[in-house]
Amino acid sequence: MKDKSAQIPIRVTPVEEGNGLSRRRFLTLGSVMALGVGAFATTALTVPAGRARARDFTVLGAEVGGTLLILARDIFPHDHIEDRYYLQALAPLETQAATDDQLKGLLVDGVAALDHLARQRFEQDYAELEKESDRVGLLYVIEHGAFFQKVKGHLVTGFYDNKQVWPLFGYEGSSWEKGGYVNRGFDDIDWLGSDA
Repeated sequence: MKDKSAQIPIRVTPVEEGNGLSRRRFLTLGSVMALGVGAFATTALTVPAGRARARDFTVLGAEVGGTLLILARDIFPHDHIEDRYYLQALAPLETQAATDDQLKGLLVDGVAALDHLARQRFEQDYAELEKESDRVGLLYVIEHGAFFQKVKGHLVTGFYDNKQVWPLFGYEGSSWEKGGYVNRGFDDIDWLGSDA
């Protein structure tokens, strides 16, 4: 087989003052082009923030971590809450899995089983499914299993007990040490609406 690249003539034009392109202008254009290519490469290689942070799962692996993140968001969906709070809630599972082979197996095998179920129904892994309704439909299938119950049970406390999340829900925290809610606006709930 002939090398086709050898057949393509390459024309090289020297950069001189006489052809309208000065050395300084050439260097300026080259710098601008390099910045453009660099920006394109950076943009093309970026991954969603949650997936990037899921790389922090060194024990369970980035793929399992990414799936657990999506699973956590599907179990307790709050679109206005950033991924980092879900990842903070999942971090103790990663830490515990480093010394608990049974837990690690439960999580890794659980994600693998969820992916298998997703491939059977949709020919894609769970984390690749774009429709939330498709993913939630799969969760109904596994909701009574040990894997789902472990992740859900852990998230109830790991996510909702995070004091950094409370203000995002409008919760001011414990009030007993401040005299209770009676004199601190117990009835100033505005999110129930006027029809209540």
